[in-house]
Amino acid sequence: MLLGVNIDHIATLREARKINDPDPLEAVFIAKRAGADQITLHLREDRRHMHDSDIKRIRESSFLPLNVECSINPQIIDFLLEVAPHRITLVPENRAEVTTEGGLDVIGNFDRIAEITQSFRGKGIEVSLFIDTQLDQICASKEVGAQMIEIHTGAYANLHLMLNSNLPRTHHSIESLNLPKEELKVALRDSIESLQNAAKEAKWLGLEVAAGHGLNYVNLAPVLSIVEIGELNIGQSIIARAIFSGLENAIKEMAKLIKG
Repeated sequence: MLLGVNIDHIATLREARKINDPDPLEAVFIAKRAGADQITLHLREDRRHMHDSDIKRIRESSFLPLNVECSINPQIIDFLLEVAPHRITLVPENRAEVTTEGGLDVIGNFDRIAEITQSFRGKGIEVSLFIDTQLDQICASKEVGAQMIEIHTGAYANLHLMLNSNLPRTHHSIESLNLPKEELKVALRDSIESLQNAAKEAKWLGLEVAAGHGLNYVNLAPVLSIVEIGELNIGQSIIARAIFSGLENAIKEMAKLIKG
């Protein structure tokens, strides 16, 4: 299983002071040395962390493949067609959200996504769609011409946190998941089964399968057991660990968990 390291939060820290430090480009070389297989980043419409110049510099300098997450915003699509990263991953985007809250509605945006997919594939750029586990969305992803899906693991990760961490006793508790433990256990089992079924369906359709969102050092095991998943994209937990252990060590720890 491959590890894509999302370096968005390095740029988030830079933007907190509006200076040029830390530089996300430096993380690219550390990630390669630490055993990452891919660099992942998100070019948001509001440029809250990564900027166009970051994408260009990383695209020119990285020895690792570059996976750029983006919305279907026309200006961003045109920019990325010019930059030509190894892969683009289309994601939904809400400017008010703290992080991506769910999967892309491929069915509801079928014609637009098909058009974008054709444009990127025409330039030799791989296309992945970041979606939830609904089987109809997986089928639509195949129909629009995507080569890969990335399964949104946020629901699973939130359930795992509410069941196995101190989150319910903090101000970050997820109100909709303030449930009795037995209910959370059932929901967590159902969530894992949903991830498994989605991965199997996608693989059966001939799609490559990645997964990501909310994955960390303690909730990986059930996801790693899904043999159809070939890639994980992980960011926040690695950058958070890096504050205390250093980025190279944090990536090495994650790579060891993923690659055994």
